[in-house]
Amino acid sequence: MKQITSSQNPFIKSLVLLQEKSKNRKQSGTFLIEGQREIELALKGGFIIETILFLPDLISEKQITKLTNQAVDLIEISKEVYQKLAYRDTTEGVLAIAKTKFFLLSDLKLSQNPLILVAEAPEKPGNIGALLRTADAANLDAVIIANPKSDLYSPNIVRSSVGCLFTNQIATGTTSEIITFLKENNINFYCATLQNSTSYHTQNYTTPTALVVGTEATGLTQEWRDNATQNIIIPMQGEIDSMNVSVAAAILIFEAKRQRGF
Repeated sequence: MKQITSSQNPFIKSLVLLQEKSKNRKQSGTFLIEGQREIELALKGGFIIETILFLPDLISEKQITKLTNQAVDLIEISKEVYQKLAYRDTTEGVLAIAKTKFFLLSDLKLSQNPLILVAEAPEKPGNIGALLRTADAANLDAVIIANPKSDLYSPNIVRSSVGCLFTNQIATGTTSEIITFLKENNINFYCATLQNSTSYHTQNYTTPTALVVGTEATGLTQEWRDNATQNIIIPMQGEIDSMNVSVAAAILIFEAKRQRGF
């Protein structure tokens, strides 16, 4: 088995760049996953693991074999190397190099009565992670990101989603592409916005539905508002007129789940 003990090893340096640079992830078609739970979820989600790096002080080769249950390259690393690559201290001493997937609208496999979350141009990794966690909790058909501003394989998003990047069906596209997709699939879409809106709880989400949220700073673009089945709003009773996008999405999603009998 290969062993790497120096953080100055050229391969390790390339993995650091893979963590830090979206360009490197796109060029190589790979990204890093940190942690046993995240690797398990990636495998369950159909991601291909190429290589596993592990710190034998924290996890054994036998445990790695049981974790992956498939043939992968194993590299034993030192504590110095692990600390160079790992973002967290509690990830069981294991990292994986995985192949990226393309987030294509055409690859989505929807149920007969889908419930979808659409988020337009979310930027903060913490918000994207929280949206993916909420979508997983509600077992949504898909999460669609319109006009993405962030690389979804960023370690910050992988980490903040606690593996839900792998458990959700995800697609990306432009606003126009996604609106066309929803209309072609006869999916009603309800846009959370302040303008020309009715209270969210008055609408019927028991038919094929997409719930659309925008950024806290600018909200949804006009194209969404003009094409919506209905613009909706969460009534606010305090001094502010908006809330965190992941909180707003959760309120809308679980109202739809309530109407559908959970």
